[in-house]
Amino acid sequence: MSEPAQGISRADVAHLAGLARIDLSDAELDHLASELPAILEHVASVQQAAGDDVDAMSHPVPVDNVFREDVVVPCLSPEEALAAAPASDQQRFLVPKILGEEA
Repeated sequence: MSEPAQGISRADVAHLAGLARIDLSDAELDHLASELPAILEHVASVQQAAGDDVDAMSHPVPVDNVFREDVVVPCLSPEEALAAAPASDQQRFLVPKILGEEA
């Protein structure tokens, strides 16, 4: 892996922000231009810590799904489930419309 580039300019940060579709203020661009080289150095050191003999993993310990038997058991009828609902319509909970939905 190549060494991280030193001297990242404000224009470089603005270009990266544009690619990531992040709107940064002038103060944020200046701050990140000075901070980004140190961040890249830290990333490079972490990449070097995991050598070629270390497998990539998402969890440090094996993760297995635990499944149970799918057994049909008695449950509430739609009428019983909706009995305490403040409002219902066609065997469904009736809730207020949100986000300007049309009727």
